[in-house]
Order: sequence, then C-alpha cells, then structure tokens
Amino acid sequence: LLPPADAVRAEDFINYFDYHYAPAASGQTFNLDTQLALSPWNKGRHLLKISLMGSQPEAQLQKPANLVFLVDVSGSMKAPDKLPLLIQSLRLLTSQLDQQDKVSIVTYAGQSNTVLASASGDQQLQIMQALDSLSAGGSTNGEGGIRQAYHLARANFIKEGVNRVILATDGDFNVGISDLEQLKDLIRQQRQSGVALTTLGFGSGNYNDALMESLSNLGNGQHAYIDNINEARKVLIDELSASMEIIASDVKIQVEFNPAVVAEYRLVGYQNRMLAREDFNNDHVDAGEVGAGHRVTALYELALTRSDIRQVDPLRYGENNQATSFSNELAQIKLRYKQPGNNAS
Repeated sequence: LLPPADAVRAEDFINYFDYHYAPAASGQTFNLDTQLALSPWNKGRHLLKISLMGSQPEAQLQKPANLVFLVDVSGSMKAPDKLPLLIQSLRLLTSQLDQQDKVSIVTYAGQSNTVLASASGDQQLQIMQALDSLSAGGSTNGEGGIRQAYHLARANFIKEGVNRVILATDGDFNVGISDLEQLKDLIRQQRQSGVALTTLGFGSGNYNDALMESLSNLGNGQHAYIDNINEARKVLIDELSASMEIIASDVKIQVEFNPAVVAEYRLVGYQNRMLAREDFNNDHVDAGEVGAGHRVTALYELALTRSDIRQVDPLRYGENNQATSFSNELAQIKLRYKQPGNNAS
C-alpha cells in the first residue's frame, strides 16, 4: 500500500538511504562532496549530487542528554501502530542512556500530566515502568503538554549538554491551541534558551506530517515518522547522535550555476527549505541544524548548454556575454553555518 503522493517529501526520500559518505577530516566540521552523472529519467540531462557529512565525535566525548518525552495519550493514539509502538520506540531510546543522562516524561490528552519528573538514564526500570503505565483516552491538548515539557527541560537543564523535548504523537492537535502562531512563538522562544524540539510521528489517517515537521524546524530539531519497530531502531539507535547532538546551527548551502555551462537547473525537493538569495549572509535568518554524523544529500537536475533538451527557450540577452575564465566550472557551492552557541557564522 503506497502513501498518497503528496505526503512524500522528495528530500526525505533521498536522504533516507545511507550513501556511505566519507567522514569529515579530523578537526573539520563537515565533509562536502559532489558527483555528476547522467539523469536516469531524462535522457540528455544530468544530475548533480551535493552531499554534506557531519563530523562524528568519539563515543567517550558524546554529551550528556536531558530528555523530556512528551507523549500524546489522547483517544486517537489507541491503535497498535500508535501508542504501543511509541512506547516500544521510547524503550529503545532509553536503553541507550546512562547515568550522565536525565529523563522526564510528560503526557497530554485533555490535560497535561507529569508521569516522571526526573530520573537518571541508568534508572532503566523506573523509566520503563513509567512508559509501560501509559494508556490512551481523551481529547488532545497539545499546547498544555508542550508548555509543561519545556518547563521540565529547563528545570533539569544540563549546561554544555543536549537538552531536548521529544514530542511523540499522531499530530492530531484538536483542543487547546486557539492560535497556532502562538504555539510556534513559544517554540522559537524555547530554542533560544537551548532546549530543542524533536518530533516523532506515529500512525496514519489523521496524522499531520506537515505540522510536525514545521514544529521541529522551529525548534532546531529533527522530525521522523515511525511506522514499525525496525524504523524506530534506525531513528533512535542507529542515527541517535545525528538526532541529538548538534554540531552546527543555521546551516545554509548556496549553489550558483555557471550560465556558460548550465542552461537550466532545478532542485529536487526542499520546497519548504528555500532561502532568498540575500538571506544567505544574514545571520538573523534561521536555517537548519546538523547533528553529529548527520548526512544531507541534495540533487539538482541540469540541462547543460550543449544539451538539446530544454524546457525553457534560451534568453536573448545574458547567455552570450559570459566570462571565459570560469569555463571549466559547472557551479560554485558555498557553505555557511554557526558553531553551536554562536551568533555569528
């Protein structure tokens, strides 16, 4: 059974796979690489693949984590692929923690409730029992839960650590949010205090994927959809450090194509990640965060000037007056980012 076509973001599909990129060199934050190949779906066109691989700290250097599990226990979560799978998934995540970490659990339905105020990561039995006690029922007051979760995250804040709210839900906010912009403002404010937001989506039907991704973007976190335990293992174990430990914030990539070589280009996906050209150098404009060992892949489809396959007629002016000193260049790629905690790129 295939999902609806408009529910699949091309960039998520492209970035789902591990392309075995080379890690960043010692002392470097990123490894940036490119590849050019013929397009498999449009004869005469090319694909430019741009890949970004974040550095991976040694295990003993990984930061302690202060995690608040914000769990939707409303009536819509009763299905087997929702709350039961959610609990299994968070049990997997808990199994990766140790005594340097902290865990809190907040639930929300008609109202929010603190199930576990704080436990160290090595108190596995206490955390597991709190998770296993959860049951679904009632309406959804997402805003009240988020406020309580952020309150606990600040109360248990670990300086120089990973401080994060993990919102696990089917995304069906139907009570308690009279103003979605007010909720977004709350998340923006909290990210300034050093508490990030990760969203985990479960189930189908009323699942609001666009909202969950939007909230994680605002919260300097990541979004993932989990539909089985193997996917939970991939997201919460195999890619745990990339989801948690931020190595660079407000990461921006700008690509300028040489019109003497490239006649047409289009970026595949990333429609909701586009920045205006003038925003690249503006440090006040928010962009994406990259975690340790995180991989980012972008594909551009190109029609070279020598290609006969174009969708747009050539310009009368501008293509014949190009500098010849860059004739060997296809494009220039610029990478801009902030070190965690810094305001300047």
